[in-house]
Amino acid sequence: MPELSPLAAGGLSSVGTPTLWAVTIVGVLVLLVLDFLVTRKPHEVSMREALGWSAFYIALPLAFGAWIWSRYGSQQGIEYLTGYLVEKSLSVDNLFVFMLLLAAFAVPAVLAQRVLLYGIAGALVLRGVFIALGAAALQTLDFAFLLFALILIATAVKLLRDALSGHEQEVDINKMRSVRLLRKIMPVVDDYHGTRMTIRQAGRRALTPFALVVVAVLATDIVFAVDSVPAVYGITEDPYLVFATNAFALLGLRALYFVLHAALSRLVHLSYGLAAILAFIGVKLGLHWAHGIWKGVPEIPTLASLGVIIGVLVIVTITSLRATRNSGDGKRTVVHEVQGGGSA
Repeated sequence: MPELSPLAAGGLSSVGTPTLWAVTIVGVLVLLVLDFLVTRKPHEVSMREALGWSAFYIALPLAFGAWIWSRYGSQQGIEYLTGYLVEKSLSVDNLFVFMLLLAAFAVPAVLAQRVLLYGIAGALVLRGVFIALGAAALQTLDFAFLLFALILIATAVKLLRDALSGHEQEVDINKMRSVRLLRKIMPVVDDYHGTRMTIRQAGRRALTPFALVVVAVLATDIVFAVDSVPAVYGITEDPYLVFATNAFALLGLRALYFVLHAALSRLVHLSYGLAAILAFIGVKLGLHWAHGIWKGVPEIPTLASLGVIIGVLVIVTITSLRATRNSGDGKRTVVHEVQGGGSA
C-alpha cells in the first residue's frame, strides 16, 4: 500500500502526491471545459439529458472512491465516501438557493444551465482557496479544529432556528448587496441578451440581467464555502480528499438541478437534516481537538459518521415526502420578483 505523503509543516498526511494533484486539477478543468462546450448553444435541458449527465457525475466519483479504497486502503476510502456524501448533501441546499435566484431574476429556461455553470466554476475556485486556508490553519493553529467545530455548530444553530421559526425564506434581489453595488457602478438593461453580460446602449456599456444573476450566484458561493470546507475537514484531514470530494460534488450540480428541480421544494425538512449533520460533525471536530489534549476523550470513528449521515438524510427525505404528499410542492420560500416583469 502506498505511503501517505506528509504535508510540510504540521504533520498532516495526504494521499495527494504532486502528480495526483496535477492529474486531478487537469481532470476537473477538462470536465468544466466540456460543460461549457455542452452549454455553448443555449437550450432547455430535457430530462433525458439531465439524467444522462447526472448518472455520469455520480458514477465518476464512486469509481474514483473505489480506486482510492483499493489504492490507499479502507480508511481513506471511507473518509472519501463520507466526505463526498456530506458535500453532496450540502450541495442540494446550494441548488435550492440557485433555484431561488434563477426564479427571482426570471432567468429564461434556455440560459439556466449556463448560469449554474458559472456558479459551479466560481464555487470550485472559492473551495480551493478555503481548502488551502484550512490546511494552513490545521498546520499552524493548535485550536483550528475547535474553531471549525464552533463554525459548524453556529451554522447548525442558525439553520435550526430558521427552520423552527416557520418563516419562509425570502430572496429579494433588490436588497442584495452585490446587485446594488453593480447597479451603482454601471447601468443595467431590462432584457436578457443571451449569455452576454454587457451590451452597448445609448453609446455606453451596460450590464445585462445575466451578469447580475451570475454575480449573485457567485456571492452565495462564498457563504457555502464557509460551511462546507470545515464540514468535510471534520471527516478527513487530508486536503487532497477534501478537494476531491468538493470537486466531484460540485461538478454534477448543473445536471442534478434539472433532475431535482421539481423535487427540491418538497424537501421541507432538509434544513433540519443539515443542521443535525453539521452539529454532529462540529461535535466530532470538538472531540478530536479535545482528544489531542486529553487522551481519555473519545473520538467518533469515520465509519460511525457515515452511518449517522446516511441515517439523517434518509429520515429527513422520508418525512419531507410524507409532509408534502397531499399538499403538492412544499413552500420553503418566497421569491420577490423585480418590479417591471422580473427584470434586473
